[in-house]
Amino acid sequence: MQQTETMQKILDKIIAYDKIIITRHLRPDGDAIGSSRGLASMLRLSFPEKHIYVQTEDKSDYLAFLGPDGELLDESEYADALMIVTDTATLDRISNSHVGCAKELIKIDHHINIKPYGDISWVEDWRSSCCEMIAVFYETFKDVLKMDKETATYIYCGLVTDSGRFRYEATTGETLRIGGMLLDFGVDTETLYANLYLEEYSQLKFQAYVLEHMQITPNGLVYLHVDKKMQKRFALTQEQASEAISYLKYIKGCIAQIAFIDLADGSVRVRLRSRFMTINQLAEKYGGGGHLFTCGATLHDPKDMKRMINEGDEMVKEFKTNNEGWL
Repeated sequence: MQQTETMQKILDKIIAYDKIIITRHLRPDGDAIGSSRGLASMLRLSFPEKHIYVQTEDKSDYLAFLGPDGELLDESEYADALMIVTDTATLDRISNSHVGCAKELIKIDHHINIKPYGDISWVEDWRSSCCEMIAVFYETFKDVLKMDKETATYIYCGLVTDSGRFRYEATTGETLRIGGMLLDFGVDTETLYANLYLEEYSQLKFQAYVLEHMQITPNGLVYLHVDKKMQKRFALTQEQASEAISYLKYIKGCIAQIAFIDLADGSVRVRLRSRFMTINQLAEKYGGGGHLFTCGATLHDPKDMKRMINEGDEMVKEFKTNNEGWL
């Protein structure tokens, strides 16, 4: 009931405003781009008289095939606008420096709600993706909202990427039913999957290098530091460097993974993954957050990498000591 009431409030605000600005998080992934673009496309179809914009200050080379967001608006354009932020847990992660200038702010997100924000906040941290929430929003109000192939493609892109192709623990029967609904709009999965999953030969060489140089702690934590030297050797973008985490996940007996990625400003991006054992508390200790099994943080002291590895290893040890049934 509360979910429906919150969605109704969001729809009422959308109907009330002539100008709606949609944004997402920094270093956008498929869900961030899919949810922001999908919502914008849906609202343009449903309310052609309204001015609907996607406004972000960060882009994705990996997802460039989905097209550009559009020209940036002047700050003065925000004063009479409703802003909707998708797939973004905290204010400091929003890829729009004018977020405080909008008349009202709505948060739509599926991460753990550590730092709430927004005049209206719709958060469902059990969902596979924010795109799943956007699809639920459509299905709840499809007497008002419209969907087409382009809109469905954006939303399906985020659904399939954030659910790990429907393999991650947050995938439910509803996730799959929503995927089927979107496919019925004619999503070209052959082209979409080719853009998402075919890799350049150089990236495959990087993957082989990762498998040779990753480290495993005594208790079963896998980790890798993608330093600037490694990034230069393989001519990696930040997105490609961050993808190293996905190469560490399939080692039997290793239930937690950490990838450290050097950033241009001297800080270190941390991506954490786990199975069976939750790992979000480790990310939160270092100022990060996300989901129970998929999260991240940013380190400003390189010494914290060693501390995080040691603490993660102890977490794995404790879990294995006190639990049965993991592989």
